[in-house]
Amino acid sequence: MKKLLVVIDYQNDFVNGTLGFDGAEKLDGPIAERIRQYRAEGHDVVFTRDTHYKDYLNTQEGKKLPVVHCVKDTPGWQIFGETAKEVQEGDTVIDKPTFGSMALGEFAIEGGYDEVELVGLVSNICVMTNAAILKTALPEAVVTVNAALTASHDADMNAKALDIMEGIQVNVINR
Repeated sequence: MKKLLVVIDYQNDFVNGTLGFDGAEKLDGPIAERIRQYRAEGHDVVFTRDTHYKDYLNTQEGKKLPVVHCVKDTPGWQIFGETAKEVQEGDTVIDKPTFGSMALGEFAIEGGYDEVELVGLVSNICVMTNAAILKTALPEAVVTVNAALTASHDADMNAKALDIMEGIQVNVINR
C-alpha cells in the first residue's frame, strides 16, 4: 500500500504571522510527530507552501483578502517550528500561488498513491481545496483529512469544511 502525507501550508504567517490565529501553534508538535510516523513506516511526505509575491494586493485573491501574507522568501513564508525541522533535503515542497495545487494532484497521480492524508492549514480554504483536488486526481484512493491536525480561525467554518469534505467522500478522522 503506497501512502502519502500532505502537509498543507503550515507556515509562519498562518500560525503566528499576519493571518495567524490562536490554536494554530498547538498543531506543530503533533504534525511533526505525524511526519516522523510516516517516514518510520516508509511512506512519502510532501509539503505545500502558499506562495505570493510583492504584487499580491493586485491579484484576485489579494483584492478579496487584502492581507499581505506568505510572500516568497520572507519569514512568514517559511514553514513553522518543529514541522520545519522535519523537512528533509530531497523532499518535495510545492509552492502554490493559490488555494489548491494542480501540481499536487499531478504529483499524487505520478506517485500512484492508494492512501493520502492531509494535515495543516487552513481547513476551510487550502486543506479543503487540496482534498478536493486529490480526490479528483485519485478517485479510487482513500483521501483522509486528519481533523485533529488542521484548524481554522473560525470554528464554525472549520466544522462546515469538515462536513463538506465528508460530502465529497473524503474521510475525516479524529474529529
